[in-house]
Amino acid sequence: MAKETGHSLTFMISEGKLDREMLPYEKFKDLGPQALTDAELLAVIIRTGAGGITPMEIGRRILGRGGGNRQGLSSLYQMSVRDLEQIPGIGEVKAVQLKCIAELSNRIVRERTVRNLSFLSPRRIAEHYMEQLRHEESEQVLLLSLNSRMKLIAERVVFVGTVNRSPASPREIFLEALRHGAVNIIVLHNHPGGDPMPSGEDVRFTRALRASGEMIGIRLADHLIIGDKCYFSFKEQGYLEDDIPEGGSA
Repeated sequence: MAKETGHSLTFMISEGKLDREMLPYEKFKDLGPQALTDAELLAVIIRTGAGGITPMEIGRRILGRGGGNRQGLSSLYQMSVRDLEQIPGIGEVKAVQLKCIAELSNRIVRERTVRNLSFLSPRRIAEHYMEQLRHEESEQVLLLSLNSRMKLIAERVVFVGTVNRSPASPREIFLEALRHGAVNIIVLHNHPGGDPMPSGEDVRFTRALRASGEMIGIRLADHLIIGDKCYFSFKEQGYLEDDIPEGGSA
């Protein structure tokens, strides 16, 4: 077998015959990205192999990593940088690049779908953000800044849970909302344990958000807690129309 390693053609001798197989980069130039397989697309991004392993083989190993629903392109989003580095031929730089590409593709999909999202429906909001939040192992707080017509202006993660840091404060949230000229806000956060019922801290946090918003003219339209395939909406439960009750059970 004789191969060229540049962006040209690969010639392979198989059963006495000379076969001609395009490298992914050449195939892209001649036929466009839509003609490439998933492994070929990854090979173009990876560019170079290592230790005798070709970019195509590295791409195939990424697609076959894990099991069940993690196989295929979704495995790239599910795997961490450390997971990717366990694949021969992938170092830290390539792993970070692949994770960034996965995140870009995820954001493109979210950007397209969010345009048609109704921010008046807690159920639709929860369904849209559930896949993003329900698998997170630490608590995250997401702020949706909205205009007077309840259209999205900006979406920001304002808090990621750590051992040494308490949850996001109303001050952080409203500074971000003011930065974007929001008139309404919706706050979402996840419960890593899967149960979306609000804790006492969640109730106090929501009260503080509503009170702070009333003082500066930004309405808290809802606070949603995302669990495992379920959610809790303070608006849906009527808690934002009357006094928010004490209690909580998380």
